[in-house]
Amino acid sequence: MEERLSRAIQLRKEKKVEEARELMLALYADYPSNAQVNYHCAWVHDLLGLEREAIPFYEKAVQTGLSGEDLQGALLGMGSTYRCIGEYQKAHDTFQQAIALFPARHEFRVFLAITWYNLGQPAKAMELLLNSLVETSNDEGVIAYRNAIQFYADKLDETW
Repeated sequence: MEERLSRAIQLRKEKKVEEARELMLALYADYPSNAQVNYHCAWVHDLLGLEREAIPFYEKAVQTGLSGEDLQGALLGMGSTYRCIGEYQKAHDTFQQAIALFPARHEFRVFLAITWYNLGQPAKAMELLLNSLVETSNDEGVIAYRNAIQFYADKLDETW
């Protein structure tokens, strides 16, 4: 199995995504409960624009024991894919789970902010983005105004 999985990953990296998909689906037929197989099946389906087909693979990958960077990738892919197909609450829940598991990874906050926007919560989206910006930026201007940006992050509609 490992050799076939490595080959499929290599094909994906070489942009031979349809070939990678065929190999991944054959692997899935042999190993339907393998977390890695499900994760990489989801990934190739996403790359091909087959978001709805990717979702069950993401869900099963997360449920069957991914960890570390693979779990991070699966949660990001799954949440992003839910958002792309309009399943905003599922995207929200996925990104919240990811933030709880990986609080130092700001990409989940950025995608959650996009989802907040889709859920009609632009103020929450901006607050999350602004706070993430000040926590991660090395830009001198952002650093110089960090306190002000943080102060205004949850007061965007207020005037004085």
